[in-house]
Amino acid sequence: MDTRGLSALQNYALARPATRPDSNSDTVGAALRGAATDFATTLKQGEDAALSAMTGDADPHALVQALVQTELAVEAAVTVRNKVVEAYQEILRMPV
Repeated sequence: MDTRGLSALQNYALARPATRPDSNSDTVGAALRGAATDFATTLKQGEDAALSAMTGDADPHALVQALVQTELAVEAAVTVRNKVVEAYQEILRMPV
């Protein structure tokens, strides 16, 4: 009787739970959705402040504050994007 097949089947059964989706993946997705929503909200507030300033309805200090917040949000998004691209390139460089 060949026991190698039985051993492989048992190893597969033990490894199978590792391939199931993690319950934390939903919280990660929710966090990313929240970050994207906050980013879009910050950009919208900056645009609204700029439009208000052009029509003369906004305080110049509020305009500067909104533009600085928008600039920080864009810089953070670019930094995250660069890190993701760098990690992807590192994965591509790994030997198979």
